[in-house]
Amino acid sequence: MKILLADKVATSGVEALEDLGYEVLFEPTLSDEALLEALRTRQPQALVVRSTKVTAAMLDAAPGLELIVRAGAGYDTIDVEGASARGVFVANCPGKNSVAVAELTMGLILALDRRIPDNVIDARAGQWNKATYAKAAGVKGRTLGVIGVGSIGRAVIHRARACEMNVVAWSRSLTDAQAEVLGVTRAGSPQEVAAASDVVTLHVASTPETKHLADRAFFEAMQPGAHFINTSRGAVVDEEALEWALDQKDLRAGLDVFQGEPSSKQGSLDHPLAGHPSVYLTHHIGASTQQAQDATAAEAVRVIRTYADTGQVPNCVNMEEQSPATHLLTVRHLDKVGVLAAVLDEVRKAGWNVQEMENLIFSGAKAACARIRFDGEPSEAVVDQIQAHEDVLAVSLIAL
Repeated sequence: MKILLADKVATSGVEALEDLGYEVLFEPTLSDEALLEALRTRQPQALVVRSTKVTAAMLDAAPGLELIVRAGAGYDTIDVEGASARGVFVANCPGKNSVAVAELTMGLILALDRRIPDNVIDARAGQWNKATYAKAAGVKGRTLGVIGVGSIGRAVIHRARACEMNVVAWSRSLTDAQAEVLGVTRAGSPQEVAAASDVVTLHVASTPETKHLADRAFFEAMQPGAHFINTSRGAVVDEEALEWALDQKDLRAGLDVFQGEPSSKQGSLDHPLAGHPSVYLTHHIGASTQQAQDATAAEAVRVIRTYADTGQVPNCVNMEEQSPATHLLTVRHLDKVGVLAAVLDEVRKAGWNVQEMENLIFSGAKAACARIRFDGEPSEAVVDQIQAHEDVLAVSLIAL
C-alpha cells in the first residue's frame, strides 16, 4: 500500500508504517496546489492529513485513493460528501488529543484572567506595568460554562473542578444523571450556559447544526466582562457577533481557531480578531503536544493497518448508518466458483440494487451463506430462478 502523509505526523507513526512494509511518502508541508499535484503524480491508496484541506479536485486527481485518515477528531477540512460519492473511506482519530486540547483551554482561561501574554509583551518592550496587571479576578469559585461534553469537554470539566471552579454544562445528549456523575449543573440551552457563566468554552463538532452556535443572541446572554474560549472550530462562532461583544460588552476571548485560517503551515495572517486588544489568538495548536501527536499517530496507523489487513475501516465517518435496503436475500450455497456470480446476475436482471453484501464460509469450506441486502421490488420468480441453480442449497427473502 502506498501512503501519502501530507501533514506533520509523529515520527513514531511514520516509522510504524514503514516497519509494516508500506510505501510511505512523508511530505508534511503539502497543501493546496502542491498537494493536488502530489496526488496526481504519486497516486497513493491512502492519504493522512491533519489541518490540510482535501477538496473534490484533489479526490479527482487520485482515482486510486481508497482511504483518507484525519489525524485528529474533526474532519470538516475534508470534502466528506465528495469522498463518499467517489467511494473513498474517511476515518478520524477521535479522543486521542482530548487532554492536549483541554490543557490549552485551561491555559487560555488562566491567560485571560492573568493577562499573561500582555504581561510578557510589555516586559519585552521594557515596560513595567504591575499596577495594570495586578487586578486579576482569579478562577477559584467562578463559574465555567462548558458547551459540548464529549471527551474534550469532559477533560476540561475534570481540570476545571481541580481548580475549584463551578461548572455548568450543556450538550444535546447530556442527562441529569450524567451531569451528576460529572459534578456539573446541566443547563437547558447554550444561551442558559452563557448567562450563568463567568467563562464559556466551546467543545462541539463543526456540523450544519452547530454553525454559528455562538451567535448574537448567545453573546447578548453572556455577562459583561466575561471570557469566551473556542478551541473547537471557527465555524461554530459568528465572528461579527463576537466582535460586537468584545467592543460593547467588554468580553475577552481566547481563540485557537477562527474562520478563514491560513491553509499553509507558515505565512502572513490577516484577520480582524488577530489584532483585537481583547483577543488572545493561538495558531490552532490545541492538539499539538507530543503526547497527543504520538497517540494520534498510533491510531492512524491502526486504522490503516486494519483496512489493509481486513478491508474494515475503524472510526469511519462516511458510511450510512442505515442503508436504503428494503429486503434481505439469504442464499446458502456450495462454495464453488461461479455460484455467487450466477446469483448476482439474477439480482441484476431483477433490477435489485445491492446495498450490502457478505458471504460467510462454513467450516471445511464446502458451503457458504450469502446475505444480500437490496433495494427493489421482491419477486418469487427471481427467488425460484436462484433456487434452481444446482449449487444453491436454500434461498429466503424477507422484508426489512
